Amino acid sequence: MRDLDMTTLRLFVAVCETRSIARAAEQANIVGSAISKRLAQLEDTVGTPLLVRRRRGVEPTPAGESLLEHARAMLASADRIERDMAAYAQGVRGQVRILATASVMAESLADDVAAFLQVPAHHDIQVDMEEHISPNVIRGIREGVASVGICWDAADLRGLQSRSYRTDQLAIVVHPSHPLAVNKTVRLAQTLDYEHVSLPVSSAVQVMLQRAAARMGKAIVHRVIVANFEAALRVVRANLAISVVPREVAEPYAAAYDLRVLPLAEPWATRRFAICYREEAGLSAAAQLLVAHLAAKGPSA
Repeated sequence: MRDLDMTTLRLFVAVCETRSIARAAEQANIVGSAISKRLAQLEDTVGTPLLVRRRRGVEPTPAGESLLEHARAMLASADRIERDMAAYAQGVRGQVRILATASVMAESLADDVAAFLQVPAHHDIQVDMEEHISPNVIRGIREGVASVGICWDAADLRGLQSRSYRTDQLAIVVHPSHPLAVNKTVRLAQTLDYEHVSLPVSSAVQVMLQRAAARMGKAIVHRVIVANFEAALRVVRANLAISVVPREVAEPYAAAYDLRVLPLAEPWATRRFAICYREEAGLSAAAQLLVAHLAAKGPSA
């Protein structure tokens, strides 16, 4: 099989994601006929149809789905090569990209990475961090978007290697005038008659809460959905809803916002976070150093 052209692979991915040659052409600022020609050449190269034309656009065949997965990984690797080489040109001798959940970003990761970078031997290492919900962290690591991910260890880590990181404790945060404010701890069942403010419902915590509520024959009532914990706590301060927030995140705000932080008395409320990656042998020397540093912050350290 002839070498695959990276430009053609980028266009193939764009067509699969938009389900339209015309829209992909607009994004790439080229004519649709040029994309069609490249796709025909790609199908000739791999020896099998990759796309099926439908009335409302195109969709990948089973072979196309397989190539799409490989193409994304190849393009992500090419992008990393470009970034890493640019970093070396600027005098940086190591670069690590981390995908992490909102809880990890809001709690300890920034401080732990800062401590890592303050070590004299690490001064020539650059660490980039990006926030995602747990499923996207896992997908990003599997697809090679980043070398290291950190998320709740209840996420589906199959096919990845992992090491323990830190832990946290989920809590209910309420306005001081709220009926639950008189408690020292609460069970999830006690909160289900009240409206919640939450992060996106596809996040690992919200999925877990919805399942726990369903086992009780109830549902979480989402009055407000926000993008970050600070926004959630502002809604609570306005006494519009209550929120499930990590205790480690909520307590620094509690005094300033005059909020009550009530630990959740549930066995799953103490969460363990995991550092995940595809395989340790595939990590750069800089990434291996960072993983070891972060793992040393874990409960067994």
